[in-house]
Amino acid sequence: MSDVPAPTLRRTCLYEEHLSLGARMVPFSGWEMPVQYGGIIEEHNAVRRAGGMFDVSHMGRFELLGPEAAAFLRYVCTYDMARLAPGQGHYAVVCRPDGGIMDDVYVYCLAEDRYMLVANASNADKIRDWLRQHRPRFKAEIADIHTSTCMIAVQGPQALERLARVMDTEFVRSLKPRACAETDWEGKPLFASRTGYTGEDGLELVSPAQTGPRLWRALLDAGITPCGLGARDTLRLEAALLLYGNDMDETVNPFEVGLGWVVTLDDSAEFIGRAALIHAREREPVRALACLKAEEKGVMRGGHPILRSGQEVGKVTSGSYSPVLGVSIGMGFVPPQMAAEGTEFAVDVRGRLLPARVVRRPFYKRPKAGKESEA
Repeated sequence: MSDVPAPTLRRTCLYEEHLSLGARMVPFSGWEMPVQYGGIIEEHNAVRRAGGMFDVSHMGRFELLGPEAAAFLRYVCTYDMARLAPGQGHYAVVCRPDGGIMDDVYVYCLAEDRYMLVANASNADKIRDWLRQHRPRFKAEIADIHTSTCMIAVQGPQALERLARVMDTEFVRSLKPRACAETDWEGKPLFASRTGYTGEDGLELVSPAQTGPRLWRALLDAGITPCGLGARDTLRLEAALLLYGNDMDETVNPFEVGLGWVVTLDDSAEFIGRAALIHAREREPVRALACLKAEEKGVMRGGHPILRSGQEVGKVTSGSYSPVLGVSIGMGFVPPQMAAEGTEFAVDVRGRLLPARVVRRPFYKRPKAGKESEA
């Protein structure tokens, strides 16, 4: 037996709330997190049909402050965050000098000299260190608010209606898609952004850690279903949203995964990876990320080989069962000429060949009011 102690898992401020609800807790990126409460499919459907909430406090959160905070973010992110007005947010990636993706992040502009950056839990320490390494070039400071705050994502077609039972109704209604603002809740500061990772409408909330449990319970009382990481993964996959570590990593550049839209190259500002990304944009890609839908029963998973005419041409990066479509769906890298809609493949699912074809991205798109799902 090894005498090396197992690493201690961190816990969010909502840990006791999860236990009280009977959540099944699992290790995730160094944290002990709820994977499900009642069942993944039930929680998935709650978000698609009404409203669900997720503890996402494990994700990294950093405030960037100072007169050159925008310039600092322009240097470390692919998107020009200086274009954001207070109250706006934008998705971006942080790249290495060679164009490889270190993380995908969301940045919110709170004031001209104050921003918040949200990073993936698995990359939070890496991004914190990367920010600290490059900060001395700028008149800006970094505040790590990862453990001093709580983050809850409330998602679903009825999310805003139910949030209005807990928060100021006019404040909830005032937030436009991708907008953010700050307010008070029970006398404490509360940040809210109309963003998410499920393909549904809703808000992501950041409160002081000590306020988190009361806010969670208030949301429960408003009829919002608690959901775990299992449903969060199937929801994001149906929406064809990328997962770092599966669909992208430091060997992948933004153009290979359809993220050219978050790379600002129409200015002269220098940022980390600019030269490599200009080169990547101009050269012929060697792979493309395609959306695959199974034609028969069976579930494709990350790592499963993708075959064309009996030859392996790629691998699944993310795969699962889609509760909305009733079949397995996945994403995977294939040669660009094979990424066209309708292209047929076979996915090797533990020795069984599962027929699949390329479909339009996303797999699921939330219906407009009064219309059926476009899935």
